[in-house]
Amino acid sequence: MTESDHAVLESFYQAFQRRDGDAMAACYHPEAEFRDEVFELRGSEPGDMWRMLCARAKDLRVEYRNLQADAGRGRAHWEAWYTFSTTGRKVHNIIDAEFEFKDGRIYRHRDRFDFWRWSRQALGPVGVILGWTPLLRTKVRAQARKGLDAFRAG
Repeated sequence: MTESDHAVLESFYQAFQRRDGDAMAACYHPEAEFRDEVFELRGSEPGDMWRMLCARAKDLRVEYRNLQADAGRGRAHWEAWYTFSTTGRKVHNIIDAEFEFKDGRIYRHRDRFDFWRWSRQALGPVGVILGWTPLLRTKVRAQARKGLDAFRAG
């Protein structure tokens, strides 16, 4: 295990538990790339996404485990419980993360979760019926991008 890479992951998830988006953003390399089922981000965008999510979170609870880091790569499992602000519905999301490190910071970050499971919780009947379709995923991605762009614009 690479101690410094492991320490970056610990810092990242501890900051997440505190809802400290600035501390999370500080864990990323300036040329970072982030991808999950909704976002595809580069540069300062991943840090801004976490800042936005932490700032908007009212009842967010995060747990993480199985942090691993070796030879410039890392993994983690994390879970989040929160109220999805758009619908007011409760969500329990289960995520597996993969990382690459550069210069002692997160360079590439890929979160994977079951989008259909998430959409059923977050969106209710619409998610149940359409959550597995590319149509809904495209719409959610567009709304998320619009929200992040507005947050970044200040």
